[in-house]
Amino acid sequence: MHVAELWRYPVKSLRGERLEAVAVGLDGLEGDRLVHVREGAGRVVNSRYRPGLLGLNGTLGLDGEPLIDGEPWTSPAALAKVRAVTAPDVELIRFHGVDHGQRYDVLPLTVLTDGMAQAVGVDLRRFRPNIVVGGVDDLAETRWPGSYLKIGDVLIGVEKRRARCVMTTFDPDTLEQDPSVLRRVVSSFAGSVALDCWVEAPGRIAIGDVVELVSRVGG
Repeated sequence: MHVAELWRYPVKSLRGERLEAVAVGLDGLEGDRLVHVREGAGRVVNSRYRPGLLGLNGTLGLDGEPLIDGEPWTSPAALAKVRAVTAPDVELIRFHGVDHGQRYDVLPLTVLTDGMAQAVGVDLRRFRPNIVVGGVDDLAETRWPGSYLKIGDVLIGVEKRRARCVMTTFDPDTLEQDPSVLRRVVSSFAGSVALDCWVEAPGRIAIGDVVELVSRVGG
């Protein structure tokens, strides 16, 4: 098995950027989900009910700060783009310190295998993975919870399968909605695609790195 794709989402719920290599810390990929959209009441806005966010590009600038369609996230232009697809009173907020369940919906890493993506039969970007593991047979990932993935010095713990939501129904390029995608995920894959994971040991990973499935820390 090997690292086939790496994805980072500097702004939560926006499109991500594909990487060749990245540092992995205890809080996930470096630069992942640094900024989020927040309503006046304090609720984090996501693309479950504001799918227009998926049409904006989130990338990381050379200074380590997120860009929205190429504009600094702190700029009036970036905020205007976000408000145009959400609501006129939302704000862009940078996460600082400890995550209290808003930066990441569940855990810092989402891992998907090529076998599962092929079995579902839709663009894997619908599942917003951080790491795509290649060379995996069919539905093998469904048996991985409770195990670890070793990628060089990086050790990733697999907590559980990832329950999916309405976000998967939106085409990542056109934003056209196809409810049958989620129906198929529910009926054929028990509502779960990909894996919720944490980082046990940090390091750096790159495309092509060997991935080993181990049963416990230390292999």
